[in-house]
Amino acid sequence: MEVLVFIVLAALTVIPLMKLLPLFDINPYWSLVVIVPLGLIVLLWVMAARIDRLTGAGNGTGSGPAKGRND
Repeated sequence: MEVLVFIVLAALTVIPLMKLLPLFDINPYWSLVVIVPLGLIVLLWVMAARIDRLTGAGNGTGSGPAKGRND
């Protein structure tokens, strides 16, 4: 019974990630890493690190504190 629950939960996690990862320029088959313990956490960190590159944030042109200053 535990194996069935694990398979269902893995499928509920892998399938949405296969749709999301190409948006982050990551091969969708990397979503299979969530089957490994802590794999989802590592994958979420990679996605969070790449979101800045995709949105253009973090390039020094923002208006926040210490951004774009030439002191």
